[in-house]
Amino acid sequence: MPKKNSGGGHHSRVLVLVDESNVGSSARTAGRGLDWLKLRDSLAGPDTGRDLIEMVVYAGLPPAIPVWQEERDKKNKFVHWLRSNGFMVVTKDGSPAEEGHYKANVDVMMAIDAVELSLEMRPDVVILVTGDADFAYLAVRLRRHGIRVEVASVAQNLGQALKSAANNVIDLAPLFRTFEIKMQDVTAPTSAAAPRQRQQQVRRRPRFRSAKRTGEQRYHPHFRHSIRRNRADLKR
Repeated sequence: MPKKNSGGGHHSRVLVLVDESNVGSSARTAGRGLDWLKLRDSLAGPDTGRDLIEMVVYAGLPPAIPVWQEERDKKNKFVHWLRSNGFMVVTKDGSPAEEGHYKANVDVMMAIDAVELSLEMRPDVVILVTGDADFAYLAVRLRRHGIRVEVASVAQNLGQALKSAANNVIDLAPLFRTFEIKMQDVTAPTSAAAPRQRQQQVRRRPRFRSAKRTGEQRYHPHFRHSIRRNRADLKR
C-alpha cells in the first residue's frame, strides 16, 4: 500500500530497474553524458511525490581477457561509483563478439529479478528504464500482479510492443537535454580493436616495390632474360 506523507497524501513506493547498456546508448546517441543522479531524482526523487525502494542497474562487463582488461577496469570503476552512490548493481561478464565488440546480455537477469523483487518488496510502481521490446511480456506479468508499470526511454529507441504493454511512458529526451554535452571520438579505436588493427597494418604491406619515378617497369628475372633475347633477335 502507498505510504501516507505528512500532508495526508500517499507516496507510491517505486522500484526502478535499469538496462544500463540501453539507456547509455540512448544518451550517447543524443550526444550527452548520462547523469545518473539526475536520472534517479527525475524518476523517484523527493520532488516526485514517490518513495524509492531501490534502483537496480544491470550492467555487462567486458570479457575477463587481457585485450579487454583496460576497458574492464574502467567499467568496474564505474560500477564502484554507482554502488557508492546508493545504486544496487548487478553485473554479468561479457564474451567476445565481432571485432572490437563484446556481448553481455542482461535481459534474462533483469526480467527474473523484476518478478522476484516485485513479489518480495511489493512496490506500487515498477519503472523499466529501457526501450527494449523484449521486456513487453515482463510488463504484462507485473501488471497481472496489480503493479503499475512505467517505461522510461526515448521515442526513437522505444519498441512498440513495450510501449503498448506499459501503463505509462516517461520520455527521457527532455531530461537528456539537461545533461552535459559529450563529444564522441569516432577516430579512436577500442582497446580490443587497436591490436588487431596494428596486425592488419603489418599484413597490408605491398608484396612488390613500386616502379621508379622514371617510368621504368620492373620484371621478374626470367622475364628480363626473355626480353633481352627477343631484342637481340630483332636486331638480327
